[in-house]
Amino acid sequence: MAANLFWKQPSGDVRTMLASPFGTESDFEKMVFENAGLLSDIFLLKRQVRGGGKKGIPDIIGIDSDGKVCIIEMKNVPVDASIIPQVLEYAFWAESNPDAIKSLWLECKDRPDNVAPNWDNLEVRILIVAPTILHSTIGLVGKINYPVDLIEIKRWVDGKNVILVVNKLEEEDNSKSKPRTTKGLPVYDLEFYKAERNPKSAVLFMQYARDLDALVKKNRWSLEMKFNGQYCGFKAGFFNAFGIQWVGTRTFAFFVKLSESEAKALEPPMTRYEPMWKQATYFIEPGKTKVADYISVFETAYKKLTC
Repeated sequence: MAANLFWKQPSGDVRTMLASPFGTESDFEKMVFENAGLLSDIFLLKRQVRGGGKKGIPDIIGIDSDGKVCIIEMKNVPVDASIIPQVLEYAFWAESNPDAIKSLWLECKDRPDNVAPNWDNLEVRILIVAPTILHSTIGLVGKINYPVDLIEIKRWVDGKNVILVVNKLEEEDNSKSKPRTTKGLPVYDLEFYKAERNPKSAVLFMQYARDLDALVKKNRWSLEMKFNGQYCGFKAGFFNAFGIQWVGTRTFAFFVKLSESEAKALEPPMTRYEPMWKQATYFIEPGKTKVADYISVFETAYKKLTC
């Protein structure tokens, strides 16, 4: 189904933007690689990774903020469920070649300091990126033993103005009507954090997450709370507005998706800025730091993402 995009300008004029598909798959890959923020919190290592002339090597490899190896397969054509065996082959390659991925990671001079992949037991995440992904793909994704993101990216152009529309497809929750397959993937709850971090800090981390969730609900912000190994994020669709992240095993901090200049203009002052993830961080002192004191910071990030 074709879609038209109309851009209403401040003058009141409405302009029609023309759908502008990418000419080649290489152009599509280049655009995503140079604009990694489209994939949300993934540090991209290299395009067109190849090794020893072997097949089964992915288009792009990255490491996400949780330390997972991200296998990114891009197609410049509509994608259906037939792509699943291909990306599974890439996932098997990643699990079998941790040293190759580690070498790519160590070659990157600007790699983020707060990400630590477990090279002895790599976790793999698959991302399938295409202009259109048929819904038949969603059902099959739910049956494999890897986390998979299905991401549609479309482009519209008006002169020098370009709009990229990013849509993450998700499986409908049919848990009440049919049993779901147990994937054996981690459950990011209090017990998980107690095992991975300082147990007392884990309890406090979860309390701050609940307090932040209560603030979100009180203000009726349309955000979904999502936990992973490294942080608890509050998302609008595919992207985080803000959240709480671990900094070591005992310390944690608020993170807010703002530019450095935007964060500097707000109170309370940020602790530091992380340009790799385009976010300001605010270290938390348990018992002293209050979620309500940062409402203007959270609200600014929410409005930036959703308005």
